Amino acid sequence: MKKEVIKTAATVEAAVRAACAELGADESDVSYEVLTHPKKGFLGIGAVEAKVRVEYNVKPSSAALDFAKTLLADMEIEADVKASVKENGEYQIDIDGEEAGILIGHHGETLDALQYLCNLAANKKENEDDDREYTRVVVDISGYRAKREETLRTLARRMAEKALKYRRSVSLEPMPSHERRVIHSEVQKIDGVTTNSVGSENNRRVVIYPEKKSQND
Repeated sequence: MKKEVIKTAATVEAAVRAACAELGADESDVSYEVLTHPKKGFLGIGAVEAKVRVEYNVKPSSAALDFAKTLLADMEIEADVKASVKENGEYQIDIDGEEAGILIGHHGETLDALQYLCNLAANKKENEDDDREYTRVVVDISGYRAKREETLRTLARRMAEKALKYRRSVSLEPMPSHERRVIHSEVQKIDGVTTNSVGSENNRRVVIYPEKKSQND
């Protein structure tokens, strides 16, 4: 995504610095065109300020962070917003604040929607020839995702025990794909049970099955 501003100042350098301050960018990350060169004039008469057009190619991660901050400001939610790069290369935005909890929603549905919008902002293409690599952005609020993952793992173990005890399948509530993966992963650690995802689109859910015993058991 590109941002562009036009600034005037006594010198070209000053105009560029002013533009960078408005864009929130470092001078090394922008390009500029001098529209009008400065003139000192005679005794101040006829002086002309420098005028520049400055372009900033916003990094995908910065676009996502700007979107999150703007959304919170528009909703008048006070929160601390920080960005970091995870070990796997994913870009993470952490939001923390008493008022931010409203953005989590039921089982993180609102948070997932916010994350989806941040990914759209990060990967918005300027034109059809824009072939930059996809940047994945993860958004978390007050450590919710880690807490939710542990809740899901506990649920997976409990439902697996139920399937083993009663020798029948157990169906869980519909979940997004990343939550279903947590269930599948945890159940794989337990002998005697297996999993499968059933349903379509937003109604997909995990079913835990007791494995059939062989005749030699």
